[in-house]
Amino acid sequence: MTISLNGLARQRTFAGGTTTGPAVHPASEYSAARQLWASVPTELAERMAPLAGVLVRDAVREIRRAVPAYARPLEGKFREVLVGAVEMAISKCFDIIVNPDAAQGDWEAVLRYSGRIEYLEGRTMDSLQTAVRVGARVVWRHLSEQGRELGVPTDTLFLVGDAIFAWVDELCRVAIAGYAEARANASGALERRRRQLLKLVLAEQPASARSVADLAATTDWPLPARVAVVALEYREDQHQLPPVALGRDVLVDLESSTPCLVVANPAERLRLDLRGRRAAVGPAVPLAEARQSLACARRALDLVRRGVLPVMPLTWCDDHLATLALLSDEFLVGRLSERALAAFAGLTVKQRERLETTLLAWLETQGGIGEIAARLDVHPQTVRYRMHQLEELLGDRLADPEERLTLEIALRSRRLLNHPHPHP
Repeated sequence: MTISLNGLARQRTFAGGTTTGPAVHPASEYSAARQLWASVPTELAERMAPLAGVLVRDAVREIRRAVPAYARPLEGKFREVLVGAVEMAISKCFDIIVNPDAAQGDWEAVLRYSGRIEYLEGRTMDSLQTAVRVGARVVWRHLSEQGRELGVPTDTLFLVGDAIFAWVDELCRVAIAGYAEARANASGALERRRRQLLKLVLAEQPASARSVADLAATTDWPLPARVAVVALEYREDQHQLPPVALGRDVLVDLESSTPCLVVANPAERLRLDLRGRRAAVGPAVPLAEARQSLACARRALDLVRRGVLPVMPLTWCDDHLATLALLSDEFLVGRLSERALAAFAGLTVKQRERLETTLLAWLETQGGIGEIAARLDVHPQTVRYRMHQLEELLGDRLADPEERLTLEIALRSRRLLNHPHPHP
């Protein structure tokens, strides 16, 4: 391979052919990695670009396998940040080969943001740098194998290898800058210890009471008898929102992918200024049960998002315990509903809706025809006709207390899920 850099154009020979690329600027204008990528034949990038999807998939898989901090389900914010950073790093390699003057602000912003999230999610800079290097090894392995199959000269492959590992240094530099920026923006040692305490209180594996008490003693957080956990809706701009002053009784995580608060000894109705963040307040529980309060609050927030619960800025789980209990396992309640209401399967949609509405009103009113008619705003004779249909469909089940309970659960859950509250 012959490479000529004369300030005006570059000639690059690849597999027997010569191509002329864009004008080359003085080397001092480029980083080390960019200079190397700019020297790689454009034809190589064009022929290897279709591998980008495979490179991303295998790099992500190997990072999750090789780095313990990344061995977690690939979902939510974690998936978005990890896959997004890998995609950007790989696609930018091919872009620079074709156009050394390609803008770099986009990939720098992505990698800096990734570094910030790494800190906020509690991972270390060592894990971050190891992940970048593991991904780079996967990319180099694939490109070298494919390059040999394509007949790429050895010197060119060595050049690609040099470019990849110079690129690693740049990626790490930018990501670490984002990590350091997030760490510098933290509110000092006390706030870091309070964040650690929040994670300890809400850990999936319960911490010992002694561990919690020892850390709480260093964080200006009086160990409470009871807590309420507040789940907040994740927002893309939450890292830019103004800070919220919530007092020393509240442990705060407003920046992670699952933001929440732990409130010590909550009053019956908390007064929280969350600056536009939608939230749900879990039940007040003993400190050891804080994770259950959080699970309840997150469930309520999800039901608000779906319109199952009324859409409002602050939702109190205590106001919706029956709904939360009824829909705590939607798979099971769905199976129960299918079995309980199987007798209605042959009806039209309108027939089914009329009979289900009438049956639920009958179950809720203890069977009074006049009250049912008033509730449904229909003539009593219409109610009698529908009840006769229900008796034909359900028979003795209407007289069985356990079957009536099953029918009511099925009908109430179906009404909740099929009639969402509109978003404002």
